[in-house]
Amino acid sequence: MELNYLKNKRILVTGGAGFLGSHLIDLMKKNNLLNIFIPKKEDYDLVEEENILRLLNEFKPNVVIHLAALVGGIGANRLNPAKFFYENAKMGINMLHHSYMKGVDKAVMIGTICAYPKHTPVPFKEEYLWEGYPEETNAPYGLAKKMLLVQSQAYRNQYGFNSIYLLPVNLYGPRDNFHPEHSHVIPAMIKKFFDAKLDNKDRVTLWGDGSPTREFLYVEDAAEGILLAAEKYNKPDPINLGTGKEISIKDLAELIKKFCGFDGEIYWDTNKPNGQPRRCLHVEKAKGEIGFEAKTPFNVGLKKTIEWYAKERGINI
Repeated sequence: MELNYLKNKRILVTGGAGFLGSHLIDLMKKNNLLNIFIPKKEDYDLVEEENILRLLNEFKPNVVIHLAALVGGIGANRLNPAKFFYENAKMGINMLHHSYMKGVDKAVMIGTICAYPKHTPVPFKEEYLWEGYPEETNAPYGLAKKMLLVQSQAYRNQYGFNSIYLLPVNLYGPRDNFHPEHSHVIPAMIKKFFDAKLDNKDRVTLWGDGSPTREFLYVEDAAEGILLAAEKYNKPDPINLGTGKEISIKDLAELIKKFCGFDGEIYWDTNKPNGQPRRCLHVEKAKGEIGFEAKTPFNVGLKKTIEWYAKERGINI
């Protein structure tokens, strides 16, 4: 990857120690971007405005890539809607505002697929963002992140501040969060199937009826898309980052079951919510504007993720 704009820049990556952030940092270092600062949460809790000010004053970045977020699956969003709204809105709004105030050259704000309306026509085009209300179970999170697009465009319009906004689809890959209470669908399923296998259970219970579809982007591909946008993109309009391919939750479950070597049955708990009916992105803008196309076939990325998790737990597959 040829990087000219980012070369020799001081780059702040919030959330750089997290799932997506760690892969982005690996890619940046691979491309000889070494003047990077990764704030640790215990040192800089970015929900508190004074910590954002202290961080910007101490590191004096030229570029801010804001990945830090409170995230989780449907269950976590249902239990903590206020927390998901407040912390994500406060972190993002203050980070962007003070980046402008401190003279940062460019801010890269990361949105979410959850910002799209519940019944968005498929494939989701960026211009459909405002054609309805998000799916209810994660609307507070989705709207908090969506406000960063409004803020980015407002600051560009009034102040000429170069802030861009990216919309990555659901991510997966090694180093994902496998916590049973706030993981996303792929790591949650992987953990459930391995737990059932190790405990000699003959059934795994999954939420909903399996009919919704989702699109998944391998985390290393997502990191490449973000870095390309940080280097090349300087416009107010949002950009989707995805593959343009969807899979039903039922088919996903069967695939993970097979790769984990689980021989039992799947029980669908239809008393639990399905979430958004379909998710699949239109990805032509990313290809045209920044030359981004996802490279990792889904089966390949899924196997890598399962193999990583098995190795971490010492499981033979």
